[in-house]
Amino acid sequence: MSVTTLRILGIDPGLRITGFGVIDKVGQKLSYVASGCIKTPAGELPPRLKVILESLGEVIATYQPQQVAVEKVFVNVNPQSTLLLGQARGAAICAGVLANLTVAEYTALQVKQSVVGNGHADKEQVQDMVMRLLALDGKPGADAADALACAICHAHTGLGLGALATKGLRMRNGRLG
Repeated sequence: MSVTTLRILGIDPGLRITGFGVIDKVGQKLSYVASGCIKTPAGELPPRLKVILESLGEVIATYQPQQVAVEKVFVNVNPQSTLLLGQARGAAICAGVLANLTVAEYTALQVKQSVVGNGHADKEQVQDMVMRLLALDGKPGADAADALACAICHAHTGLGLGALATKGLRMRNGRLG
């Protein structure tokens, strides 16, 4: 019986910096493929969204993931910032959809719970666990680590539990219930 490889692209959307991380899942083993950041220039919103969309399109064309995992937007104190972040997230989702890929969404709480075991972990803890789980030589940058963590969460949660249906369930203390 052969074990198939599943390639997952994790995306941590941001208007200034969008992190991406690509991992392979073979059985229960996860391995690092690539990660990085897409930086948009200051200026008007539409050209910045175009940079995110086109750059993620290039990442998808280069690494050929089969599935995409995107971090959901949290509600910020500043509604304008939340709106802008949501538009960056929309561009990231569109990149996956345009490539005919399945796109899953996870809250930051779900990602941190899956990777660190604590839904309220800080960025440093996420970087440390991503480095350990993927056997990396050094810590990835914060945005790339968040994207890799999103991919790891998808590998564990979205697929590792037999793709259990989670519709209608709520997160309570970092657990679905």
